Amino acid sequence: MSFSLAARLSAAVRGFAVPLVLVAGLGVAPAIAQDETSPDTVVATVGGEPITEADLMFAAEDLAAELQSIPPTEHRAFLLTVMIDMKVMANAAREAELDQSDIFARRLDYLEERSLRRAFFAEVVEAGVTDEAVEAAYEEMVAGFEAQPEVRARHILVPTLEEAQLIRAEIEGGKSFEDAATEYGTDGTRATGGDLGYFSSGMMVAPFEEAAFALETGQLSEPVESQFGWHLIKLEDRRVTTAPTLDQVRQQVAQQVLYDNFSRIVGDLKAETEIDIPDADLAEAVEAQGGL
Repeated sequence: MSFSLAARLSAAVRGFAVPLVLVAGLGVAPAIAQDETSPDTVVATVGGEPITEADLMFAAEDLAAELQSIPPTEHRAFLLTVMIDMKVMANAAREAELDQSDIFARRLDYLEERSLRRAFFAEVVEAGVTDEAVEAAYEEMVAGFEAQPEVRARHILVPTLEEAQLIRAEIEGGKSFEDAATEYGTDGTRATGGDLGYFSSGMMVAPFEEAAFALETGQLSEPVESQFGWHLIKLEDRRVTTAPTLDQVRQQVAQQVLYDNFSRIVGDLKAETEIDIPDADLAEAVEAQGGL
């Protein structure tokens, strides 16, 4: 197997500590590649005890971070290896009566609530991210969209006015702007012939922006000074922005619907629940995190 022992040990030692699946990134654990099989399908037995497809699915949720560093073709083997290790260690722990300790009972309570939290998220919060909800959120987003004029320009940035004037003379004499930008430009755009792409008002420093928007398509500017040096600008195109299509932003809109569902549902639950944190500093910090 090419997956590392370190990854297995990390998974085993941390007791399947789940990375939070909520709201900061709203990510989900990667799916494990498998055929259309029942969750009850047994993939291995350890000391007569079964490991099922469902067990691999739960392990995949808990070990999302480890799976990111392992080739997808090895995910199932890695997860099953971890599950075998877990079964062997768990049976040894029972024989040592570690399951009778207070700390085990506390850990079990935590794991139960963690599992219920995940189930609630999947069955209540995530279930609300329907096609209809995404489409409604998209319509609301585009309803507030305001078209903005944009220009596409190229530029050549040099340290002095004299250099800018000499380069401008070369371009007027027949040298292409792109070649001049590649030869004389002093910033990263020289690699693309000075191409800055499209930009709208407020995206560039004021002197540069004013000069660019004042040009006609294809026109070459006089040297323009900014805090970065002297620019020659060539206007390539003008257009007016349009709202993105739903297909272009579906994933982002779905993430926003998920976040909104979580904030509304869990926020309402918190509002109905008495939450007391005696440590004032800790309470303030939790509130700053959105925990209250």
